[in-house]
Amino acid sequence: MLLAPTPRLRRVLRVALSHYVLNGISVALGLLVISAGIHLWLGAFAASAAAVGVIVSGPPDVPAPRRGKFWYLLPAPLLGTPLFFAVQYWQHDALALGLLLVPATFFIFLGMAWGKRGAPVAISLMFAMVFSLAAGSHGSADGASSHLASALESTRYFALGTLLYVLWAVLANMLLNGRYRVQLLSDVLLSLAQLMRVQARQFTVASDEAHAGVHTGVMLLHHAALADQLQGARDLILESPRTPRRQRRAAMLVQILEMRDHLLACELDLDTLRTQPEQAPALASQQAVLQALADEVEHLADALLWGRQPVVFTDMRPRLQTLSTQTTIETTPSGFSAPLLARGLADRMGHINDEALRLIALARGDMVPDLAVVRAYWQMFVSPTTWSWQPLRSLWHWDAPPLRHAMRAALAMGAGYAVALQLPWGTHAYWVLLTIVVVLRGSLAQTLERRNLRVAGTLLGCVLAVAVLSAHWPAWSLLIVVTLAQALAHSFALRRYLVTAVAATVLGLVQAHQLDGAGSTVFALFERLVDTLIGTGIAWAFAYVLPSWERTQMAALVARTLAAQAHHARVALGLGQLDAVDNAPELAWRLARREAYDSLSALVLATQRSLSEPRAVRPPLEPLEHLQAHSYQLLAQLTAVKTLLLLRRGRLHPEQVQTPLAQAGERINAILSAPQSAPACAAACAPAPTAESEPLPQWDARDLNVWLLRRLQLATTMAGQLRGDADAVLQALK
Repeated sequence: MLLAPTPRLRRVLRVALSHYVLNGISVALGLLVISAGIHLWLGAFAASAAAVGVIVSGPPDVPAPRRGKFWYLLPAPLLGTPLFFAVQYWQHDALALGLLLVPATFFIFLGMAWGKRGAPVAISLMFAMVFSLAAGSHGSADGASSHLASALESTRYFALGTLLYVLWAVLANMLLNGRYRVQLLSDVLLSLAQLMRVQARQFTVASDEAHAGVHTGVMLLHHAALADQLQGARDLILESPRTPRRQRRAAMLVQILEMRDHLLACELDLDTLRTQPEQAPALASQQAVLQALADEVEHLADALLWGRQPVVFTDMRPRLQTLSTQTTIETTPSGFSAPLLARGLADRMGHINDEALRLIALARGDMVPDLAVVRAYWQMFVSPTTWSWQPLRSLWHWDAPPLRHAMRAALAMGAGYAVALQLPWGTHAYWVLLTIVVVLRGSLAQTLERRNLRVAGTLLGCVLAVAVLSAHWPAWSLLIVVTLAQALAHSFALRRYLVTAVAATVLGLVQAHQLDGAGSTVFALFERLVDTLIGTGIAWAFAYVLPSWERTQMAALVARTLAAQAHHARVALGLGQLDAVDNAPELAWRLARREAYDSLSALVLATQRSLSEPRAVRPPLEPLEHLQAHSYQLLAQLTAVKTLLLLRRGRLHPEQVQTPLAQAGERINAILSAPQSAPACAAACAPAPTAESEPLPQWDARDLNVWLLRRLQLATTMAGQLRGDADAVLQALK
């Protein structure tokens, strides 16, 4: 009988079996196969130049839908090949090369306007120029004709490598598509389990305002991270769910979205319950239930990764119902009842339990997925795979962050190139430029993080590279080293940049050694470290040139958040669920829900990044934190309403709640859509009544109308507070 792995071993296995490590192995195998094949066919230099083509084509190669994969990979080799040739041709003319590098950098970094889709392509094109500079000349540099022939020869091998790798990447993505779906789903499940654990800690944390604010901030960051993961998972898992296995995976992703909503609703009334000492035992029991559910979600994720059949876990509903029935409902003279709130919280946790049971049943094949929902998500929630000119057309104004970042990067590359030419070891100027490319990010926070990790990674990588090159290993051994370094560098680029920095340093130095016509076997550790410090220093300095402070984007992010919250409320409360809702997908509401989460996540991440900026240019943090908390709470209130409408509609009287539903939707929409400081929001912006002073309706399992009306009232009040927070932020930004 096999022993259960320790928690540390489980974490190691999760990384080893993750989609990003598998993708890195795929990229490295492509590098090995292509380089080795060309080495046997055309020789060592051809293999080295082709390897550069593979490395340049690698950054856009990530787990992605099969549809559109080729067209996504194509821009890097298509645009990178002429850039590689131009640098090869002009590398002995310092002025001409500088006049190429600066404007080319500007236009390449404009690709950041396409966001996550364009950034890897932009990095690939910069690598094409920098590694071409590192390649040197093959053959004599005397005479224009021989120099042109040398550049054409290197470029021909480079282009061959890019072409072969694009074909390799498309085929590998097709073969690994099924495994990628499982790994991405497992990754999302692990993030969901972590979010559940963060929520569970709130059941015992002290109830003072400072701790509550810290908890809300942590929860929002975890929600933002989960939202980012979900979109990548949607694109792959929801693509062409035509087989039963794919349909089960897609249905599991839908269940995860429902669990996230129910987990959000568990935030309601929790702060009030934590102020009641007599509720400590009930909260401790509920915390244990939530932690047990998080354990089951993690076990499911591990079972998917390891290819095992998930184990059915014990239904927690009876335990939660026991907690509810053991609770004595007593009210104060004002009508307040903490046990009644605790019963409601236990019921919302029961919904999480139900979704977890469905998740495992789907994974085991014991439950048939709802194909109507799966098809609806496939049609509506997958990102487009075609390139559009719209991002490029929209950035030609002075405050556009991609435009300013492109100008900043071009100036930094020009300064780095000028400094590198003055260094006594100027033949290795590419290392300064490479450091600038990987360190200089669109925000100061990201640049500072990359700066520190780059220096530490370069130090370790230089030691490893010098050790490898000092051993005078044969060419095939160096090819193995380059392959392993490429696997690590690609795998952890977005997860553990320190690992990427170490591996990239080894990759860059060993690859440059293979390309270097001088044939030097040992690179001076001191020179590489100085190059790195110069490059990071230039990138750090230019992060303050034409800066795009987060403050300048806050007004637009706040407006987007308000619009998304208003639209979500209008759609969620105006669907006519009581008459028409059945098991058919509610596409409009689900789309509105996604935008509400995404807009709030963008605001949370921008606020987090602003903490690294100078105090003088930071946005108003306190009202922003209040705005985020109230947006979070409004989503929770509307989620509770939606749960009543979908799961408890048999206990509602439609004729009594249809009008309040419509009125609440219209009022929330009017409050959040009103111009700044408009009179329409004045009444609703008043402080909400405290839970202790608010009369609660009597519990009646057969009639939940009064509880629905209470949620509508609280949601309307919360919308007023959100509007007030937004006005405070916008006023401070002025």
